[in-house]
Amino acid sequence: MKHSVKHSSSSPATRRGQGPARHIGRTLALVLPVVLVLSGTLAVTRVNWSGNPADSVLAASDVAAAGDAKHTAPRAPQDVLRDRLLTELQEKDPGTALTHLQEAVNGKPSLARHCSSIARALGRAAVRVYGPTRAQSYARPVCDTSFASGVLAAHS
Repeated sequence: MKHSVKHSSSSPATRRGQGPARHIGRTLALVLPVVLVLSGTLAVTRVNWSGNPADSVLAASDVAAAGDAKHTAPRAPQDVLRDRLLTELQEKDPGTALTHLQEAVNGKPSLARHCSSIARALGRAAVRVYGPTRAQSYARPVCDTSFASGVLAAHS
């Protein structure tokens, strides 16, 4: 007894694997391993390996206490830059904000250690403003893949 198999009709683009879902999947397949490696590396660098409590990172329970001091202390340059770039992202587009982030880091190398966190914040904000697909279209290698990481985190 022979069974005939009926193939569903699909567009040529879908059959060749060129649909938008496939494109997003390929992008995530390339970006996700890098993001995971970087986040693991950053997690290891945040651990207090010295054993000295004075060297420890600010605990989550201490954030409320730190918030009180924020009103009296001047704002850090990276916070001012992040807020300015988030406003620029909303008023213009993520590409402009990423360009200005790269220029700021190039002009003031001390901001380089904050570049990843600022780029992730821009990625999360871009998803809120533009949606995940359009936000991902602005991704580029500023501060490694931190912008893409922020898009992915906001979309998940």
